[in-house]
Amino acid sequence: MAKRRVVVVTYPGSQALDITGPVEVFDTATRLLDRTDAGYLVECVSAQAPLVRTCSGVAIEAAPLAAADGPVDTLLVPGGWGLHDALADDALISWIATAAARSRRVTSVCGGAFLLAEAGLLAGRRATTHWAYSADMARRYPDVVVDPKPIFIRDGRFMTSAGVSTGIDMALSLVEEDHGPRLALEVARYLVLFFKRHGEQSQFSAVMDAQFATDAPIRAAQEWALDNLGRPLLVADMAQRANMSPRHFARVFRREAGVTPGQYVEQARIARGRRLLETTELPVTSVARRCGFTTAETFLRAFSRTVGVTPTEYRDRFQTTSAVGVAVDSDRVGAVPR
Repeated sequence: MAKRRVVVVTYPGSQALDITGPVEVFDTATRLLDRTDAGYLVECVSAQAPLVRTCSGVAIEAAPLAAADGPVDTLLVPGGWGLHDALADDALISWIATAAARSRRVTSVCGGAFLLAEAGLLAGRRATTHWAYSADMARRYPDVVVDPKPIFIRDGRFMTSAGVSTGIDMALSLVEEDHGPRLALEVARYLVLFFKRHGEQSQFSAVMDAQFATDAPIRAAQEWALDNLGRPLLVADMAQRANMSPRHFARVFRREAGVTPGQYVEQARIARGRRLLETTELPVTSVARRCGFTTAETFLRAFSRTVGVTPTEYRDRFQTTSAVGVAVDSDRVGAVPR
């Protein structure tokens, strides 16, 4: 079996971890295979060869784009703070489109999905990117079905991953596809990675999907709701805080926040639940009560539906408390003003 050729296109201001994360996974897999005829041959290429400075200042050694001529197994396109200039580089976009045509798989990390979309490669396809930029991507490329929640999405031979570190998850899944789960698990263990987050799992952003409204009465109702999540919250109660009728309030709220009042309250409760699971050792039943859920079962269903894992699984992966487990409760967890 010949080594699989992985070509990583780099550009000034690209994200170092978008590049080095997947590269380390492919390199470790090759070393663990310990065979000269298996694994991956990784090549970094750039129009700015031989050295490309990433947005963090780390320089990547790269070959010219012409060095990537010929068949490619996996093309990888990173994101980074230099994405804006890269999107305006017609020659780079054209090269990506041409290279993709001779690649078995085409992948992106974080904002790299913008470059694939700009090259016309994601039209009619489902894709993801960093949760903070997904709305912008959906507006800029209406022919792409943008889903901000999964850590990576595969649509045919195209695979897009979400924010930064999810490129590592994507690379592990590719190793598993190419060489089986045993090798992928060995790679994860060697690199001390979590194995494995499923592609459809939430990105676990700490930001609520619904943001504070700019309309002062609606914002006042949102703030009041965040201060009272532990009690029953009715639309009529929130409307009263905005000095509106419930029907008018519901209509204006949806226009301003993008969700219904009920959806906003549930998202706020889930955001508080995340923080309590991360920062306390409170039992799940207590977390549910503090978040305003009537039963632990209701909390479990809502949390699993929204986040993609159970509260217990989430705590196992993201708890940051000491052994003492100091209970920290912030009423406004996850509410980020525009």
